[in-house]
Amino acid sequence: MPAKNEDLHGMVPDKAEVALILLDVINAMDFEGAERLLQPALEAAPRIAALKERAKAAGIPVVYVNDNFGRWRSDFRSLIAHCTNPELPGYELVRMLLPDEDDYFILKPKHSGFFSTTLDVLLSYLGVKTLIITGFAGDICVLFTANDAYMRDFHLVVPCDCVASNDPEDNRRAVKQMREVLKADVRSSAELDLKSLKRKARQSGEEEHPEG
Repeated sequence: MPAKNEDLHGMVPDKAEVALILLDVINAMDFEGAERLLQPALEAAPRIAALKERAKAAGIPVVYVNDNFGRWRSDFRSLIAHCTNPELPGYELVRMLLPDEDDYFILKPKHSGFFSTTLDVLLSYLGVKTLIITGFAGDICVLFTANDAYMRDFHLVVPCDCVASNDPEDNRRAVKQMREVLKADVRSSAELDLKSLKRKARQSGEEEHPEG
């Protein structure tokens, strides 16, 4: 097992070759056009939640990367408080995907999780080589984040059943592009062998930095 992060009282790995990203899942779904995204997102949410549970059991840290929705003074906790209002359309979605105390979180101002955020710093600190990216929308924020991750030489895993977009065809095209252009593994979440993924990422790191 990886060493534990003492900053978080030993609850999460201090070093991890693989990280799970949840993009824009804390979402009130109260913006224009959100009604088209809500149902596909609700269908993907239980699979994301199940993958998160498996990842944590395997010692893979979970990173919530979320839009700040233009609220520059907001923090993640206030965003959660807003989105857990039962009167908002996204309430059930957020309820299924609430973060745990030991999860990391980063607020982003734009589409990509890397643009003007500390995600690079966090992943470097952890020693991550492989990113599992899930969330919404598949053809926008997931795709933009995957593009930036690919340019940073991360190995990408984007489970096809854990991303959703406003339009199913747009989602399929985005997944296809991530598979063909970004070399992402897009098999379904149930097919992912997390132990094997960790082992391969560790071997890749050892090959890049051989001892001696």
